[in-house]
Amino acid sequence: MQSTKPVTKPSKQRKRLFQAPNHRRHKHFAAHLSPELRASRGVRAIPVRSGDTVLIMRGDHKGFEGKVTRIDQKKYRIYVEGLTRETVDGTTIFVPIHPSKVMITRLNLDDKWRKKILERKREAHKKVEVVVEKPSEKVTERKEEIAEEKMAVREKTPKKKPKRKKKTAKKPAEKKKEEKPKRRKRVKKAKKKKAEEAKNEEEPEARRTRIRRKAAKKTGGGT
Repeated sequence: MQSTKPVTKPSKQRKRLFQAPNHRRHKHFAAHLSPELRASRGVRAIPVRSGDTVLIMRGDHKGFEGKVTRIDQKKYRIYVEGLTRETVDGTTIFVPIHPSKVMITRLNLDDKWRKKILERKREAHKKVEVVVEKPSEKVTERKEEIAEEKMAVREKTPKKKPKRKKKTAKKPAEKKKEEKPKRRKRVKKAKKKKAEEAKNEEEPEARRTRIRRKAAKKTGGGT
């Protein structure tokens, strides 16, 4: 039997759905059983057949219960007895419903093969429940052995004392980085101020001689 790979592309999924053979189309008609049937039969879901009584769970006709009269495998729809509507011409037609929107309330067991399918599903479901609830004895024994080995190893290994942290001398604070030089304008102003202060500190005689020399240079005469 060939194993089919899972497909995630929507166009391929639709292609497989509408070009599926009959033995695969039959599985797409599966519907949930009612809680009473599930408890008695031990099966969760089974494909709908004509003759089954179903209850519509979703859609405009929610709550309607009736017997399945026909199944359309080509369009994946079922038709329920009594669920009809009128067309523009005035004729009455059955309303098509998707099998995922119904719940089976009564099974049609006229077919002996269907009874065998239900029994086979019930037995498989019971086996799964037993495996989940009661794991094998070998698994439980192995788990106990592993737990005992771990306890023995813990008892043998001496407990290590927690390491104390060594006290480290505090490092001297690093010198602050040199500040960036001020802008040129501020430097020029500071230089001018210093020059003015130096002029004021000079003796009056030296100041006078300096002024005379400047005046002589301008006029072109000597001192």
